[in-house]
Amino acid sequence: MRKLLPNILCVFLLTSCAELQQVIGQLPDGTVSNVEIASGLRQALDFGIDKQVSKLTQKDGFFKNELVKILLPEELHKVDKALRDVGLDNVADEGLRVLNRAAEDAVKEATPIFVDAVKGITFMDARNILLGNETAATDYLQGRTSRALYAKFNPIIQNSFQRVGADRIWADLINKYNSLPFTNDVNPDLTDYVTHEALKGVYTMISVEEKEIRQKVSSRTTDLLRRVFALQDRS
Repeated sequence: MRKLLPNILCVFLLTSCAELQQVIGQLPDGTVSNVEIASGLRQALDFGIDKQVSKLTQKDGFFKNELVKILLPEELHKVDKALRDVGLDNVADEGLRVLNRAAEDAVKEATPIFVDAVKGITFMDARNILLGNETAATDYLQGRTSRALYAKFNPIIQNSFQRVGADRIWADLINKYNSLPFTNDVNPDLTDYVTHEALKGVYTMISVEEKEIRQKVSSRTTDLLRRVFALQDRS
């Protein structure tokens, strides 16, 4: 019996150590520091800007992308319908196209603002973002930047309207609509509307890349991304 007790104790200790090691191995801390996690999240967002947001700067980047295409605000649906009802389809189509052109033009000039904003992710927030939902990094970025980005984006949209001729086209379109019988005059703030829609489109495209990296190991194309997002997989 005396010889049996040490053996039982040894087995118990070995089993406990093995279980403890397994638990430790499953913890989300691992050997990746908060600094590395923050760097990995920044890299994922940078990839989103480089691979996805850059697509929006191209001709038809908004207009032919169903995820972010800017449609008419609700108060202008009646404008679109009324113009088409009287045979002015081309005018209505061009009005929609130039709204998207303005957004495409603006994103081209504003991309550096988003790049700078990515640098704002703190080490303290990094782990919570990593272990959050599938768009947690994008949501964090949007929550910290949307107001400041609107202030930066709005005048770019206004200038873009002038550059692509959207202000002239819409003035003509709305004047045509307002001159139709039995209609109520409209005068929407299209600059504000397109600014919000353009920002929404940018965040949407960043989230596309974030979800790809979170869900697909094959999309983690750097060692840093593989190591950091492996923690998410084990959580």
